[in-house]
Amino acid sequence: MGEQSKKICVVTGSRADYSLLRRLMRTLNDDSKFELQVIVTGEHLSTEFGLTSNAIEEDGFDISRKVEMLLSADTASAITKSTGIGLIGLADAMAELDPNLVVILGDRFEMLAVSIAAYFARIPIAHISGGETTTGAFDEAIRHSITKMSWWHFAAAEEYKNRVIQLGEDPSRVFLVGGIGVENIVNTNLLPKNKLEKQIGFEFGKRNLLVTYHPVTLEQNTEQKDFQAILDTLSELKQTKVIFTFSNSDVGGRFIQKMIQKYVLDHQDTSIDIPTMGHLNYLSALQYVDGVIGNSSSGISEVPSFKIGTINIGDRQTGRLKADSIIDCKPTKKSLQQALKKLFSEDFQTKLLTLVNPYGDGSATDKIIDVLRTNSFPNSVKKCFYDL
Repeated sequence: MGEQSKKICVVTGSRADYSLLRRLMRTLNDDSKFELQVIVTGEHLSTEFGLTSNAIEEDGFDISRKVEMLLSADTASAITKSTGIGLIGLADAMAELDPNLVVILGDRFEMLAVSIAAYFARIPIAHISGGETTTGAFDEAIRHSITKMSWWHFAAAEEYKNRVIQLGEDPSRVFLVGGIGVENIVNTNLLPKNKLEKQIGFEFGKRNLLVTYHPVTLEQNTEQKDFQAILDTLSELKQTKVIFTFSNSDVGGRFIQKMIQKYVLDHQDTSIDIPTMGHLNYLSALQYVDGVIGNSSSGISEVPSFKIGTINIGDRQTGRLKADSIIDCKPTKKSLQQALKKLFSEDFQTKLLTLVNPYGDGSATDKIIDVLRTNSFPNSVKKCFYDL
């Protein structure tokens, strides 16, 4: 009699993390050594964010459990309550599915609820993208908290691996696999420009920018002022078209979305807003834009692979490892104007030609699967603090 398949439960809370996890999920699903379980929660189950759980099913995955948690508000109180509601549903899901391992990516509040539910159920956790720092967002504390509840750690860079160990995790359980976003790029057949334009209803111009801006959650009510500075700067650009993607469901995210919608209404000839772009359209668009503006992690970890610049605004991503293509600037009109001048400069564009993305070579899934196949799954989540 062969060895019984290990039940591995992958949890996804948004189109953003699903696009990164999809190849890993497919590999697990096709491997007889594993039995894939899928829990969807958060933005996936919200019509406001495109009800993207449908895309998971269209990709051929069976959803094991759907856990509603997202309230239709983005206040601090609503996010706290959403986390609590999610924890209740996830507790039931963990008990019913009883996986041998839970796989989670990143650092959002949905994943905090997942890690608590799994840890209290004494189910080991494999955490992807630990050890990173983002001092301007809740994600910083959430990420490190998840690290302390996790058994295996899959880090995107050497310094992130070292930071996980610094948090007291045994080096034998910490693995350098590279950025899973880079892998996504390498393994995706990107769309040609004419097909992408038809798909998103947007014709690229002489110059093009893609904007993704999320709330800086550790700051108090800065969203309107900071994002207005971005919009004011963009409105003065000549011969430049702008693609906006919507903010996430963090505190203040819906306010940013309303500002985007108003701007696009006033600038219909030069801009478009796409609430749920999807990974294929998003990555394909990066081939044809001159740069990315905002404060998303994608601008730091994925965009450099396209040898284009990222204007990284404010403190949300402060602390992350950055390629030479990242232009840090303050959320002020003057700083943004200086950053755009640098982005379009001949010297900067020349340097981009030899750019190397520090987030690896695109083999993260293969390295993660190798760890799961060659290491014994723990029978207990007990672990000792590793002192340096």
